[in-house]
Formats: sequence, structure tokens, C-alpha cells
Amino acid sequence: MNPIKRVVQAHGYAYPIAGHVDSGFEPVLDAFIQNFESGEEVGAPTCLWQRDRCVIDLWGGFTDSGHSKPWEQSTIVNAMSTTKAVAATCFHWLVDRGQADYDDPVDCYWPEFGTHGKAGAPIRYILDHRMGLPAIPASLWPDRLFDWEEVTTALANEEPLWAPGAKAAYHVRTYGFLIGEVVRSITGQSLGSFFREAIAEPLGIDFQIGLADQDVPRCAEFLAERRGSIFDAKVDPTSLLARAAPGMPAEIFNSDRWRRSELPSSNGHGNARSLSRLYAFLANGGTLEGKQLMSESTIERTTTVQHQLPEQVMGRTYQQALGYLRNSPPIAPMGPLDTTFGHHGVGGSIGIADPVNHLAFAYVMNRMHSRLEVGPRAGRLIDASYASLGITA
Repeated sequence: MNPIKRVVQAHGYAYPIAGHVDSGFEPVLDAFIQNFESGEEVGAPTCLWQRDRCVIDLWGGFTDSGHSKPWEQSTIVNAMSTTKAVAATCFHWLVDRGQADYDDPVDCYWPEFGTHGKAGAPIRYILDHRMGLPAIPASLWPDRLFDWEEVTTALANEEPLWAPGAKAAYHVRTYGFLIGEVVRSITGQSLGSFFREAIAEPLGIDFQIGLADQDVPRCAEFLAERRGSIFDAKVDPTSLLARAAPGMPAEIFNSDRWRRSELPSSNGHGNARSLSRLYAFLANGGTLEGKQLMSESTIERTTTVQHQLPEQVMGRTYQQALGYLRNSPPIAPMGPLDTTFGHHGVGGSIGIADPVNHLAFAYVMNRMHSRLEVGPRAGRLIDASYASLGITA
């Protein structure tokens, strides 16, 4: 283990870099530094596991737009849609223990959902974005988005845009409410509470969906970007994208309301260390350090490609699995192997598991970029990780 303590002078700022890098992984440190030298970064961590060892754990930069508060080892940040995979993992945990199955109808657990042609629609259609409910009901936007009961009641009563299963559409916001209400119906707990008690605390994963009071002070400022992102004001307001992800004022992402609420599509808070640890379980057959998240057979089921349909919200095509994506360049590239899986978030964050090479990688950041895809920052780090190991396609 090689401890790292550097200062990178770039663009008028002195960016502190800290952490550790195992011998042989120096190219990842170089890529991490390049992200700051390029002017693309304000603050970020990255982390890589190889089998049962954390071989890279880096953090650097600043937690605020004024570049005045250094990023610390314990700093956490909004992970946006990278949270979707964490939410899915809660349901996979239940499947692994025989408490539910992917082909169970949603209305089997949530009876009110079985209206307007949705009766009998399987839970897998939530996880692979084929339920036909990508749009936020107009009456709920924006203030009522934080009212769980009101949103889930509206979705239960909503008529799908097409027959469930017929088309794919990225459920930008509604995904979390749908899978969260299924988890709540089965367990009696909110998804955030269930994740904390069943997964995060027992497995040592410092990630939360709905921040606890004591953790708000260590949360980095999230620096939202509209131009060129999913929140771009130039998006046609009548489009499905605008209805699925209506624009939010940038300041909302740093509000107590956003941080403390449970929005399992997009407001998980953690760091690269916590996210990569979750993926390390998935990359190692479900087990790490003598603890088990789920069985290898369940992981195989969850990561089987369900479809590669062009999704209707953003006009993209993914290798869509159940709550995870399989390697899907150019939107969500995850290294050289087709079998790698994970999920990305708007602005550039990503977490991935490579079960062939037993690698788990994560990168999160506080400065969104002006792109719709994962982008070069995570790409440099992933490429450098594989290059360090001499792994090619």
C-alpha cells in the first residue's frame, strides 16, 4: 500500500489529492490527477477493488464551488442515478431469500397498482424500464415529488403510455418510487430504511438513501449543470424527456429536503469507497470478507440482459439487465468485457462490477459535466485500471 498525499496546481487552484494506491496501479493515480489538470473536476473520489482487496482509494479537490473546503476521506456526495442499482439490489436481496420473484405481478404486493391495464405486470418490468410509466404526473411537479404517498398513489392510478412490456423507456424519476413501493409492500419498511438495516450496516457500506441528520454536514455541495445535460432548458417541454425528468432548480440538490428525502432513483449519497464495496460483493460471487450479500446464482439472474430496445425517453440503447446495465458503450462504457455490469448517474458518476476479473470500481464527483453519457473522467480511470492489470478485450 502506497499512501498518497499530493497537491495538483491547475487553473489557479491547488487541489489536494490523498489516499492510497497499490503498486502497479500508478496509472490510475495519473488518470485521477489528469481529471483535475484538465479543469473538469472540482472534487471527487475513486476506488477499485481486486478480489477481496481495496487496491485504490483516492479522493481529492474541494467539496464546494468556492474551492475552499478540501474533500476528506469521509466526504459523501449525491450519486444521482447511480442510486438506481443500489435500489435494485434491495429487491434482489429479497429474491435471493425467497421473499419475492421477478415474475411476480406488482399488484400481488401492491394491489392498488393493478388498474388501467397494469394488472399482472411483472416486477421485472420496473427493473428493466418496460412498465410504461416514465412520466411524472404533471400535478405532482415539483413540490409534491417529495410526498411518497401522493406519488405512489398517482402512479398506481396512472394509465401506462403503452402496454407494459411493449416498449422500453428510462424511468428517470418514477423507477425509484415503483421499486421502492414494492419493497415497502413486502418488508413494511421504506427502501432507504430497508437498505440501511439489511445491507448497508451489516456489510459496512457507507451509502444512504435519505441522509441521517448527523451525516448532512459531511455532504459535498452538488454542482449541477444544465447545458448539455439531461436538465438542459433547451429540451422540448412537450417531449417525453421533459415529462420524465422535468428541470429542477440547481439549488434543490443541496437542500435539506433533497438530502433527507428518499428518492431511490436519484438521491443516494455516498462515496466511491462505499459504492465500490457494494460492487465488490457482486464481483466476487456475492461474498466478501466472510459476509454474504446474495448468492452467485441470483447475481447471474439479475445481470442477464433482458432487452436491447431503443428506449423512448432519450433515444438510446442499453444492454438492459434487471436494475443494472451490462456494458453499454458509448453511453455507459464499463471496460473491455461485455459481462461487466453496473449503473451510471447524470453528471458522470458510475459503479461497476466485473465478475470475470473480480474487479469493482466506482467514481463519484460533485461537478456535473455537460454530457449525456458517462464521459471522459470515469473513462480515464476505468481504462487505467484495466491497463494496470494488462487486461484487454
